[in-house]
Amino acid sequence: MKLLPNKDQIFEALIYIRRLFYKEESEEAKLFDRILLWVILASVVVVMLESLKNTPVWFHDTLFVLEWIFTVFFTIEYILRLITANRAFNYARSFYGIVDLLSIIPTYLSLFITGAQSLLILRMLRLMRIFRIFKLIRYVQEARALVEALKASLYKISVFMGFMLALVSIMGACMYIIEGGKNGFDSVPASIYWAIVTVTTVGYGDITPVTVIGKMFSSFIMLIGYSIIAIPTGIVSLELSKTIEPAKKVKTKECLECKSLGHDQDAQYCKHCGYSFDPEEYEKEKEEEKKPSD
Repeated sequence: MKLLPNKDQIFEALIYIRRLFYKEESEEAKLFDRILLWVILASVVVVMLESLKNTPVWFHDTLFVLEWIFTVFFTIEYILRLITANRAFNYARSFYGIVDLLSIIPTYLSLFITGAQSLLILRMLRLMRIFRIFKLIRYVQEARALVEALKASLYKISVFMGFMLALVSIMGACMYIIEGGKNGFDSVPASIYWAIVTVTTVGYGDITPVTVIGKMFSSFIMLIGYSIIAIPTGIVSLELSKTIEPAKKVKTKECLECKSLGHDQDAQYCKHCGYSFDPEEYEKEKEEEKKPSD
């Protein structure tokens, strides 16, 4: 009696796992994505709860066990993704591959990093498990539209950021001259830092102008800041609307009879005239209409 699976069974299992990972249109893959989504959320919650202080011992032990369960689960998932990917190396160095690896490495590092002096470093490394939250992007369809919009607007935002860098450098240099190197404006880099804080309307207040001209110049920069902040938002919003609009058009059907639009992709009959969207069924309905009634 053979207890171990043969090569054919292993191959079929790998094909099935590949469908779960990469065939998003199948119902099984969608169900797996939903389950994985909740597992990721639960693991992130565990990481956050571990940072709480003065908790009971049983609570800390429970979180410790849960963390290792999640780590083993994500390790198996990462290995299976490497095995079932068309090119394992490409997946390993991709964004999601790196995120998957970063989310499991810190727990294993805790087995080797010991000593009182290394505890602080260990805590910092374990916080890298929060990278699991980036895995959520893979399973949220709406996030892909946002990513595409950010990619499309990357060039425009880069040009804008270059312009802003030049602008705050000029403003900082002017403020350094106006304040005469005093009142916190003791260097051009410090003045540029103040200009960035002012233009972005953050206003930490650690460096403030004292002279009348400096205050007037600061007021001018503040007013400019309100208008500048809206520019990157408008760029991304425009690209996001361009990304979403084609998707909306794909999700509509045109009636063969009345040519009306706006139907859902899974609709079977027109909501206006009642004819079927299936061409064969539509022809049968038209033939039935042509037959003389008794």
